[in-house]
Amino acid sequence: MEHEVQRVRNAFLSGRTRPLRFRLQQLEALRRMVQEREKDILGAIASDLCKSELNAYSHEVVTVLGEIDLVLEKLPEWVTAEPVKKNLLTMLDEAYIQPEPLGVALIIGAWNYPFVLTIQPLIGAIAAGNAVIIKPSELSENTAKILTKLLPQYLDQDLYVIVNGGVEETTELLKQRFDHILYTGSATVGKIVMAAAAKHLTPVTLELGGKSPCYIDKDCDLDIACRRITWGKYLNCGQTCIAPDYVLCEPSLQNQIVQKIKETVKEFYGENVKESPDYERIINLRHFKRLLSLLEGQKIAFGGETDEATRYIAPTVLTDVDPETKVMQEEIFGPILPIVPVKNADEAIKFINEHEKPLVIYLFSHNNKLIKQMLDSTSSGGVTVNDVIMHFTLSSLPFGGVGSSGMGAYHGKHSFNTFSHQRPYLLRNLKREGVNKLRYPPNSQSKVDWAKFFLLKRFNKGKLWLLFLAFLGIVAAVFVKAEYY
Repeated sequence: MEHEVQRVRNAFLSGRTRPLRFRLQQLEALRRMVQEREKDILGAIASDLCKSELNAYSHEVVTVLGEIDLVLEKLPEWVTAEPVKKNLLTMLDEAYIQPEPLGVALIIGAWNYPFVLTIQPLIGAIAAGNAVIIKPSELSENTAKILTKLLPQYLDQDLYVIVNGGVEETTELLKQRFDHILYTGSATVGKIVMAAAAKHLTPVTLELGGKSPCYIDKDCDLDIACRRITWGKYLNCGQTCIAPDYVLCEPSLQNQIVQKIKETVKEFYGENVKESPDYERIINLRHFKRLLSLLEGQKIAFGGETDEATRYIAPTVLTDVDPETKVMQEEIFGPILPIVPVKNADEAIKFINEHEKPLVIYLFSHNNKLIKQMLDSTSSGGVTVNDVIMHFTLSSLPFGGVGSSGMGAYHGKHSFNTFSHQRPYLLRNLKREGVNKLRYPPNSQSKVDWAKFFLLKRFNKGKLWLLFLAFLGIVAAVFVKAEYY
């Protein structure tokens, strides 16, 4: 493993990734891979999650293609140096910020959306000019296999390398030094990744999860709210890090919500959900049994049917859920929706704030005052009001968590920034040394006063140039006087 990482680092140090043209070529090659081998990719995703190819495309592939198109369009602008404001002492110098690649990045993908959650950060890393080692999730083995086969056929084989394996291989990989690590997965493994990175002072982006609450206010269109919640909760069989984890609402709304979700499930998936091509399965038996344990002792208002042989769990709603029970102690990551009754929005806010900061907060209401109150009084990685999931689709918004739901962010330019070092430049010459006498010893009160004037005063551009010209005149007068005497 050490040799492989060093090989990639040597390729990076050759400087091949720095030219804009090279980065664009690699991104175009990645787009060709997705377009030319679409059927193979869709087949792999479908096999891993019992997902229809239509859903595989709309849930993952279309996002990747959109991200590549955006980056190809905007990258020439993003890599351009950004001039910065100067003060009186540096007016004639050149000052700017130039994004530069960090070096060798490690991207550890996730199994629930095994293609997009691996390739989307890779797009940002390539755009920023890094070399990358990609570690797909071993749980989505078919997608891992197809990526291992296809990526070397389209991308530079020295700079972009896939490493496969389970816990043992990942542990060995984390012992190596990287310049950035982006991990998507559970908080438990996120802590392991962060601890390993700390030994090398490697910065990390951790895309974790947590229990994302969804508050339904009595002043909202309940039909639309439940329709959107049903879609977001049971998308990918609930195996979505930004799915609404549980619902908070007043007790009087509980039965209405259950009924409307029940009706929407029938509309989306038909009379027999198990036969629907749009309803996926749990990734493996271990997660299936974990989810079954969350149902123990709960009041199942709707759903609850299971089939271990096919890892099927029906869309399920739990009512009157006790916050102390097991289903409320961990991220569910499955098609189980607990409803926790609260008296009002104040109690909902208190409940949210008593727990770890979630990856996202969802809120359904017509009441703008209540919306502002809830958003001002809570903290989360992101927020979507009157819908779910959709903030993920906006590349202009940073996607990431806060606190135990993660750190750092990516998507669009935010990915480019994550994998870049914003390097500051100040380029001076060896002339005008007289001006520098202000900062050289011996010090004096007059030098301090001049320093305060030049560094602390704020002027508009017109006045700034007049003052600067006046200053040059004073300096010139001093030199003329010194020459004369």
